[in-house]
Amino acid sequence: MHAAPNQQISSFVRLSGFRLKPWPILLTFGLGIVLLIPGGVVVSAISHYLSPTTTHEMSWVLLFVGHSVQLLMALGGIAVMKRFVPGHYGLRWPPGKTYLPAAVSWGLFFGVVMTLVDFGPQIAAHVAPEGPYSLTPTNICGWLSFEGIFVGFPEEILFRGLLVTYLTAKLPGRVGFFRYEMNAAGVVVAFMFALAHIGNFWGHPFWMALGQQIYAFALGALYAYWFEKSESLCASIVGHNISNLVEYALIFGMVALWR
Repeated sequence: MHAAPNQQISSFVRLSGFRLKPWPILLTFGLGIVLLIPGGVVVSAISHYLSPTTTHEMSWVLLFVGHSVQLLMALGGIAVMKRFVPGHYGLRWPPGKTYLPAAVSWGLFFGVVMTLVDFGPQIAAHVAPEGPYSLTPTNICGWLSFEGIFVGFPEEILFRGLLVTYLTAKLPGRVGFFRYEMNAAGVVVAFMFALAHIGNFWGHPFWMALGQQIYAFALGALYAYWFEKSESLCASIVGHNISNLVEYALIFGMVALWR
């Protein structure tokens, strides 16, 4: 399937030079799945040796383990992929504009948006969120360190650093949104990033899971934009960590106020 060199999708979305090539998209999707599986396998294996208190009340321990494996797999994937698709893969300090101020401000904004989508009914009713949010220093530090410091590295190195870099080399075309423009590959991987959270439809109300898909896609596209423009993952990692940190700080704040 081919698009015209410049195709106006709507009054504010446009495509230029885009050609839909299914095989690179399918290979990118498959690569993402393959690199995510080992983390889940390791977490499943070690969870049998942990106490129920650790696996439930301190589930951030398992998240650290699973995402550490994901980070190793992503870095290994980049080491192999560089033989076929040379590039920096974002693993460097930005050579020009950093986009870090934008990452901080948008991270703060989306942290609030995510909290409203994920806990809107509890906020309206002044009810503390249910979950492993006990107000012990260990639990608070565990969650905030994972969400506010660590999580951005494995997820951004995999999705933006590896997958976007590969797909950009294989999928031509650009997407414009108002006055902003980026590689079509970044938008495609943003869809994949949202689909990585599709399991929420089985554990949350439909409207909530749909909202999570929408903000995950928006964040994925934003992270890809910063990655492309800065030629680095720094802004993407910082924005990712800040948005998660804000949400979890607000969660513990609600627990402190309403439990």
